[in-house]
This record gives sequence, structure tokens and C-alpha cells, in this order.
Amino acid sequence: PKPAFTLAEVLVTLGIIGVVSAMTVPTLMQNHQRKTYVTQLHKVYNEVQQAALHYITDHNAINLKEAGINSEDNAADFVKTYFKVVQDCGTEQTPCFAATENYKKISGTTITQWYGKRHFVLADGTALATFYIKGGGTGSLHLIEIWVDINGQKGPNIVGRDLFVMYLYNNGILDDMAGKGGAGDDSEFASSVPISAEAREKRFNNYCMSNIGANYHGCFGKILNDNWEMTY
Repeated sequence: PKPAFTLAEVLVTLGIIGVVSAMTVPTLMQNHQRKTYVTQLHKVYNEVQQAALHYITDHNAINLKEAGINSEDNAADFVKTYFKVVQDCGTEQTPCFAATENYKKISGTTITQWYGKRHFVLADGTALATFYIKGGGTGSLHLIEIWVDINGQKGPNIVGRDLFVMYLYNNGILDDMAGKGGAGDDSEFASSVPISAEAREKRFNNYCMSNIGANYHGCFGKILNDNWEMTY
């Protein structure tokens, strides 16, 4: 007779495969999802960076503020001019983004405040909001705070997963938030942009990974530091 597996052997083998799959498949899916998030974030980053350079060039200026971004309306017009906007929610957060209480930080803390002032949905489904910083744009201070939910209202709605805060500086560079010079802040890193890897790492630990509900920066800078990998 030809050799064959017994039913017991087959069942044991299937059981082992099932256990291994249960242990590895969730991790593989999670890693795939993170790569998907980062790929979309990188796309938005490139588009914003290119749009900023085009804006400066088109206005024959040396920086964004000289080019004309000096108000909340100007920041919104920048998006509407240089991006393919399919939905303009104006000053209303929803339905372009989920409601504030539906967003959480990686620590599980529900975020408590929303800073976006103009809200849009782009053709690829990305939700983008702008917040013009009054008095910004001088030296290395950021000019526009940009909120990005790479899949709009869809989950998981977690800061550092599908929701990120980026900062567009007067010189057209897109980075994480530089120090303001306040007590306990990264004042030593406030004089130059792009900011240092050390400053990004500090902000990642102090804000992205913390349970402080009103600080949402640091996650984007960590991804920049880790060469566009979501290692956290």
C-alpha cells in the first residue's frame, strides 16, 4: 500500500498551521496597514512641499509670507488653488473630518481640542485642514499648521496612525513643530529648519506617545527620522 497521512496527523498539522497563522497574520496585516498609512502620508507630504515651492515661484517671492500667505483665507486659497479639492467644508470640521471626540492618541486618550480652521477633502480621499499661525513666518516659526487624515472619516482615527499634524514653514519647508522657546520647550532647536533629528525624537516622546490630550505633534517627525517607516 502507498504511504499516506492518517486523519490524526492531518488534523495535528492543520492545528499547527492554524496556531502559527493566528500568531503571525495579525502582525503581517498590521505592518501592511502601517506601510499603507506611510505611503499615503508621503504622497501628501510631497504634494504640499511641491505646492509650497510652486506658490513661491508663481508669486516671484522669496518665501510664503512674501508670496501672500498672511491670513487664514490665504492659507485656504493656497489649498484650493494647488490641490484637487472635491469637498470644501469651510470652517466646519465635519463631514470632511470625523468629529473631535472620535479621534484618539496612540495612548488611548481622546483628543480634546481641534485647531484646524479650514477643512477640505482631496480627490484621493485625504482630508486636509489648515490653521494659519498669526505672527508666524518670521525666522523659523511655522506659518501654516496642516492637519492630515489620510483616509478622511474612516478609522482608526488615531493621531500617528491616520491623523498627522505637519508644519509648513515660511521658507517652504515641511517639518514637525520647532520649539517656541517657552519654558521646558525645545528652544535650542527653534533657530533653524529643518529641525534636528534630536528635536523630532524629543517631541515624539513628549507629545506623540504621551496622554496629553491637546498636543498632537511629534508623530510626523518620528516618521521623517526613521526614513518613512512607522516604527512605533
